[in-house]
Parts: sequence; C-alpha cells; structure tokens
Amino acid sequence: MFEKLAYNFVIAVESITFNKLRALLTSLGIIFGVASVISMLAIGSGAQEEILGQIKLLGANNIIIQPIEKQEEGAVDEEESNLEEKQPFSPGLTVADAESIARLIPGVESVSPEVITETTALRAGLRRSTKLVGVGQAFFETAGFELAEGSYFSEEHFASSAPVAIIGQDVKTKFFTKEEAIGNRIKCGRLWLTVIGVLKERNIAAENIERLGIRNYDLDIYTPITTQFLRYENRALLTKQDIQEGESDRRRGRESDESHHQLDRLVVRVEQSEYVKPVADVVSRMLERRHYGVVDYEVIIPEVLLQQEQQTQDLFNIVLAAIASISLIVGGIGIMNIMLASVMERIREIGVRRAVGATKQDISYQFVIEAMTLSFSGGVFGILLGMAISGLIESFTGISTIVSLGSVALAFLVSVTIGLVFGILPAKRASEKNPVEALRHE
Repeated sequence: MFEKLAYNFVIAVESITFNKLRALLTSLGIIFGVASVISMLAIGSGAQEEILGQIKLLGANNIIIQPIEKQEEGAVDEEESNLEEKQPFSPGLTVADAESIARLIPGVESVSPEVITETTALRAGLRRSTKLVGVGQAFFETAGFELAEGSYFSEEHFASSAPVAIIGQDVKTKFFTKEEAIGNRIKCGRLWLTVIGVLKERNIAAENIERLGIRNYDLDIYTPITTQFLRYENRALLTKQDIQEGESDRRRGRESDESHHQLDRLVVRVEQSEYVKPVADVVSRMLERRHYGVVDYEVIIPEVLLQQEQQTQDLFNIVLAAIASISLIVGGIGIMNIMLASVMERIREIGVRRAVGATKQDISYQFVIEAMTLSFSGGVFGILLGMAISGLIESFTGISTIVSLGSVALAFLVSVTIGLVFGILPAKRASEKNPVEALRHE
C-alpha cells in the first residue's frame, strides 16, 4: 500500500513540475488565503495580548471607586430650589470610607486610597508640571509597580508624615541626569521632598492611557498620603478661608471649583477574582448608606469592562477570519477547476496507465495527491507570506501582531484539507474514464 502511494506521489510531482507556471498560478489562491488567515489571526492574537496587558495595568482583582459630580434629575420648582436644608449632605469619598471597606467587607485583601494634586516640580533650575500623588501602604502592590532602585515607604514614613517621595522614571530622567536620585531632594509645590525610591518604567501606550482613563505613571511623584494631608492639603478639613470662598461663590451663583471629596481615587483589591462582582455590589451599598443616598461616586470593575472589550474583539476576529477564509475556498475552487481541465488534457495518459495495469484506485490516488501537493506547497508559501505580512503590519502601523503556532497549524491543516476535498471530484472523473476510449482519444 505504501509503495503504491509513493509511486503515485512521484507521478503526481512529475506532472506538477512539467508545468511549473500553471502549478504556481493554481496555488496562488491557497497562498494568499493562508497568508490572509495567518495575518488576521496574528492581529487578533496581538489584540488579545494587549487586552491582557490592560488587565494587568488596571488589576484583574481590583475595584476602582472614583468621585463624580452629584447626579440629579427631575423637574425643579422654585420652592424646592430654595429649600437647600432638605438636600442630603454627603461627606464625599473619604479615608473613613476606605477604612470601613477594609474592616467590614469580607474578601477584601487591601484598600488603597489616592489623593492627586496638580503641582510643579523644581530642581537645579529645572521646572516641570507634574502630579503629586498621596498613596497608602498597599498602593504599589495593588497597582503592580516595581522599584528600579531604592525602597518603598515604611510604616514610620506614614506615622510621621515624613517629607519623602518615590518618583517615576521620567521624573528621574528630567531632574537627575548627572547624579543619583536616591537621597537627594526635589521641590514639589512649596515643600522639598527627599527621594527614597525610583519606579521601573511602565511604557504605557498613549491610546491605553486615554482609553483606560489612567495616568502616565512615569511622570508622577508619590508621597505617603499622611504627608499629603498634613503638609499639603486635607480637603476634609475646612478652614475659615475655605468657608469665606464658598460663601462668595454661592452669592455669585456659581459652583465652587474645590472638590468636596477627601480622596481622588480608591482602589479595592479583592482576594479572589470570582468575588470581584459580589464585593463591588456590597461596596456600592455601603457607600450609598455612608453618603446618605447621594450618588457622588462611581464603582468601576475593570475586569468587566475589559471582558466586554474582549468579546467585541473576538467577534471582530471571527469576521476577519471568515473573510480571509473565503479566499481559501476560492483557492480550492481554482485547484478543482485546473485539475478538471488537467483530466481532459491527460485522457490519453490515463488510458496508457490503465492499459499497463493501473487500477481505478491508482488513477484516483494520482490526481488526489496532485491536488494535495499543490495545496500543501501553497500552504507552506502562504505561511511564510503571512508571517512577513504580519511583521510589516506591526512595523508600519504600530498594531501589535503575534503569529502563534496554533494559527500556523490551523491554516496549514485547512489548506491541505481543501486540496483533498476539491481534488476528489477531478480524481473521480479521471478514474472513471474508459481505458479503450481513453487510448483512442486525440
């Protein structure tokens, strides 16, 4: 059996090499079909990897709570607008909220509060606008930061509200080009902070920063949240000046620019990913009670948002793969068309082979192997072309592409299968030729 297949394979290869140009043109459909499938799957795999990277940026087990303007709706009459004392008061997002979530809700691993202040960094005659971020002890672990050098904040730093800072990589590049950052000071706003650590570069793409609503962390300066409250500003404490400015704004009929929220962000890390949604529901109900029914916050589950984005991307990938697969089918039809024409051209050859002892099965094997060889060679060249196209797409468009072994194997298997399926009909036609009529055919 093996010898018979090998013999028919040799004859099939000889027939293909006899007319190389026709064989190449016949394989073009398979070549471009396989290349299209591989490049489309590479784009899909790259997008999948990017989504996983976004999950790492936001944290798969994280729940993000952000303050927003108070949401109100409905008609307002004049009498209701004058009864300000009837409006519920909300203290805003506070450290007390963070402490309650950490203490009372089961399944919460850590709670990381953040206070963000727009300020200016100064050092050695250089100036740059930046963000001073007051953070809790769990911030760096929750956000997935790693140190390039130095150390994290200690409990003593938080207890004493120490004037210390951890800086992003871009801040170091700007202000500490000729000397070590660790141990030196940088002025943030009106105070000098001693640098005790430098974070590793994050390299977050600009589109991810905009899409995910995150900051460019490499540009930030971090300090203990207690330092932020004591040495800069604690929005939960009202001064006489704050009251006077608020009264002045009210008389002029305008809203105060100052936020009533003590915190600008609160990240809750859940122990296990399956508990993220239930914990988020409990957090929402707790905050609703603590804020007296005022909706001045939003609870964001990054995993849910990214799952929705992933579903959309998967659907898009399926559509792209389906479109690319059409060219494979067209290539298969082209192989069948050429093979049918080849059968008509080689009727006398079929008759000679039958006359010297070849069976119907031998003739069938010859033409099926010939069709599969064409699709096989087309698949190989298509894989190489697809990998080249994927590289060009990534180089010229910036779209991430990943050619996986699975996509290569799938495209190759489909191409060979198409050769088999579309080669059956021509093989059947060839094997059914009458030997006597075939020998007399001119």
